[in-house]
Amino acid sequence: DKSMTFAGNIPAGSYARLMKANFDRLIDAAGSAAEACEPLTRAASQFALLISCVGRKMALNQRIDEEIEAVRHVFGETAIMGGFYSYGEISPLVKGDACELLNQTMTITTFAEI
Repeated sequence: DKSMTFAGNIPAGSYARLMKANFDRLIDAAGSAAEACEPLTRAASQFALLISCVGRKMALNQRIDEEIEAVRHVFGETAIMGGFYSYGEISPLVKGDACELLNQTMTITTFAEI
């Protein structure tokens, strides 16, 4: 019937952005998120909390393990990893800007004993 289903209500007259997923870029972005954590600590990360948008899981489907492997490659075998899927993340795109709802993101928080 050529209809679209959204995760939330869209008021009449609103604009929506559509995204076409690129599997390799989604997987590479997970690794890039892990790499961005490394310069922030003086010690190797011992625990990484991964929060991935459920939209990434839906897009990657059978390839979802590759997202975790990309992060594992950065943190190594000794770091403990855990996480969950979210329905979007709220953050500014640029430091100091207003927070916005983001989708298809991988958020990583790392912990290390110093």
